[in-house]
Amino acid sequence: MREKLVVTGMGAVTPIGVGVQRYWDNLIAGDCGIGPITRFAPRDLAVRIAAQVRDFRGEDYLPRDLLRQTDAFTQYAYAAAQEALQNGLPAASERTGIVMGTAMAGISTTASTQEDLTRAVHKNVGPRFVPRILTNIAAAQIAIRWGICGPSLTVSTACASGGDAVSTGAGLLLSGAAEAVLVVGAESILCPLVIYSLANAQTLSRKNGEPAGVCRPFDARRSGFVIGEGGGALVLETETHARARGAVIYAELAGWANNNDAYHVTNPEPNGTHAAACMRQALQVAGLSPSEVGYVNAHGTGTLAGDRAEAEALRTVFGADSPKISSTKGATGHMMGAGGITESIACIQALRIGVLPPSLNLEEPEFPLNFVGTHAEERPVRAAMTNAFGFGGQNSSLVFRV
Repeated sequence: MREKLVVTGMGAVTPIGVGVQRYWDNLIAGDCGIGPITRFAPRDLAVRIAAQVRDFRGEDYLPRDLLRQTDAFTQYAYAAAQEALQNGLPAASERTGIVMGTAMAGISTTASTQEDLTRAVHKNVGPRFVPRILTNIAAAQIAIRWGICGPSLTVSTACASGGDAVSTGAGLLLSGAAEAVLVVGAESILCPLVIYSLANAQTLSRKNGEPAGVCRPFDARRSGFVIGEGGGALVLETETHARARGAVIYAELAGWANNNDAYHVTNPEPNGTHAAACMRQALQVAGLSPSEVGYVNAHGTGTLAGDRAEAEALRTVFGADSPKISSTKGATGHMMGAGGITESIACIQALRIGVLPPSLNLEEPEFPLNFVGTHAEERPVRAAMTNAFGFGGQNSSLVFRV
């Protein structure tokens, strides 16, 4: 029998609150973080709404010189890691690892720097540009700050990056490469370059006049996803190591899986065949039957094809008597690499507290599944699953239990 893996730390930076408690309280209250874009003037764009992190003060978490040297995705990762590690490193520095998940890393800095360079008379780019945009730089900055000298990996599997980072961290623990792993996911892609592309790909909702009601996962009137941003962090340890040091255990990471549709670069396989296989594999690792899962935090972005494929996969795995299902993206938008972690936190909190997050704006469900409605639902559950799917056919599923 393999060693149990447990979660002993959590951190969150989201559009509905910074810090795990504030994120959770606002999620359960039905708050929505989607509104007009204020990061730049979006007047020429077809899409002018997003779920921005609005109450984040970087100077509360990072030294001033580091703020100037880092992209927002690194800052969100850094702050989430700080909360997750608030009780210090759970193991000697060389026995603690870090796995970072991000889809686009410093894309916003890349886009704005190129725009400045194009307009400038003197073609000068600062020496910190490259280390500011590198995919692995958030993990590096966190490792420098906390002296994490163990394995350091960065996973980039589109919107499945956060979930796959958790799976990778589990692998490091079970292989003996580390005694504890800090898993982090972060994203900030708010820039015209990305919005133009996603809007032209017909994946973003263009209903700018009704921000709070526009993201409608699994609803018959859904019209596309809304970009979100933020960061999340989990501390994973073997149960033996956690108990030996007297750590608080929030939940067990019971199962995990990853696979690929091998179908299309941007569209999911319509029947959700491989997404279903991914969920089944995660359940097999956990040693659970589908009937033992009480809650699923679905990927549920609000796109026509994505929600339909995931609904088919959920029906294949769980049958007509599905567990309670919700998507929290109606509140946070699509946080991409960060979502796999923050949505894991939502599952863990649901297990601990016995309250299931609502599905904002799910007023006309298109699919015959057992959805949590537009308000949170009190319901004790012992096991929960979260899904994260991404461009390139990436599928990730995680199972937590208490």
